[in-house]
Amino acid sequence: MIRPQLTNDGTTVRLSLAEHVDPLLDDLAIAYAADPDTVGRLLSAHAAGVLALDFAASSETATDYGRAVRAAEADGTREALLDELPPQFDPTYTPDDAISLAGRITRCAAHIRHRTAPEGTTRP
Repeated sequence: MIRPQLTNDGTTVRLSLAEHVDPLLDDLAIAYAADPDTVGRLLSAHAAGVLALDFAASSETATDYGRAVRAAEADGTREALLDELPPQFDPTYTPDDAISLAGRITRCAAHIRHRTAPEGTTRP
């Protein structure tokens, strides 16, 4: 389950996703070990697509069409890489677990709101 936490500065709620990313990275490493040529080419193509998208997103001269093309290219190489990995599943929660997670996030946010409310201000 995702564990909500306050950030170190105490101003925002952090949802750590490392426990979900770590297995994905492990699967990528295994896929690379099994077929380094194919996965290496896909990684290189994806890196080029992501860098081109980053440049287009921050460029003042890039057009919306150019940004859309770069985004589509990055999406395509990402999909190709994901096709090399075992299926990845989003975490699912039972109703009780979902309510519990929502309650923990709410408590963290309420703690921040309570600490940062200006003196004499009431919050609903």
